[in-house]
Amino acid sequence: MKKILITGAGSYIGTSLEKWLEKYPDKYSIGSVDMRDDSWKEKDFSQYDVVFHVAGIAHIKETKENAELYYKVNRDLAYETAKKAKNDGVKQFIFLSSMSVYGIKNGVIDKDSPLNPQSNYGKSKLQAEELIESLADNAFKVAISRPPMIYGKGCKGNYPRLAKLAIKSPIFPDIKNKRSMIYIDNLCEFVRLLINDCRGGLFFPQNDEYICTTDMVRVIAEVHKKKIRMTKLFNPLLSLLNTGSVNKVFGDLVYKKVLSNMPKRYNIIDFEKSILMTEAKGKGD
Repeated sequence: MKKILITGAGSYIGTSLEKWLEKYPDKYSIGSVDMRDDSWKEKDFSQYDVVFHVAGIAHIKETKENAELYYKVNRDLAYETAKKAKNDGVKQFIFLSSMSVYGIKNGVIDKDSPLNPQSNYGKSKLQAEELIESLADNAFKVAISRPPMIYGKGCKGNYPRLAKLAIKSPIFPDIKNKRSMIYIDNLCEFVRLLINDCRGGLFFPQNDEYICTTDMVRVIAEVHKKKIRMTKLFNPLLSLLNTGSVNKVFGDLVYKKVLSNMPKRYNIIDFEKSILMTEAKGKGD
């Protein structure tokens, strides 16, 4: 049985992984620890085989005032956790990084794409990667994952904003773009496979299919039985605007698919089913 410690109790991804692994009670034992104060430093990591580090800052507006916090949490805390894991004899450390380390809003990312983060979020994640990688050796495997946008029921970020538009807006731009994204269950299965194989290295998990924003909005509207008309009327204006927020929604941003190949299949939920599951009504909705 593999014993896994999730650092970042209550986080969306950490909680999702915990629920995912609970489906295999004979294979995994899961613990979690809150990283909001220094009490985690007193915890004995030696009883765990794997530390999955998801504690971090994201989805908040960057300002001069909070810039230092990104580095304190996303870089320094991650590195200190990895050092403790190694010193306590943990065999594998999985660090959740981000596509933001590339610093691009449009384009195709391949193995030779330069790392040039533009935000404090991206810079702090890349610096954390470099520090944590320096700890790796044969006895301490370091797996760094750079997922694209993660979506699923209860997620934060761009997806819930798009879903709200899909439900409320009568019209939406008809643009054929491509985005790398990953559904939360597919990400959790990816992490499970990493844990099984005790793998180290750099990983780029994504859904099998690139996602078109217009198609996503259309499917969300269909799930909620809302009528929405797709129009090319706004396309010239959107092309002229070419701002960061427009590119984030309508631009092309993908990982080359070869980057995401794994010996075992982790994409177990296809695009349409993932939207159905994300938008499904549940308790508390």
